[in-house]
Amino acid sequence: MGTFGIWHILILAAVALVLFGGRGKVSDLMGDFGKGISSFKKGLAEKDDPQVINAGDINKDKTTT
Repeated sequence: MGTFGIWHILILAAVALVLFGGRGKVSDLMGDFGKGISSFKKGLAEKDDPQVINAGDINKDKTTT
């Protein structure tokens, strides 16, 4: 239990590479995540356009009802 095998070292190296490798990949990822959440909130706050909501009804075939 006190020894580290090759798999432990490889997994720790992979985690360190993901977290600290490159040019701030984690900060870029969190920035993109924040932009996505703010965009989602903005989309929820916008007024709904009834033409967009009912766009699926236009394409329905009314002969099959």
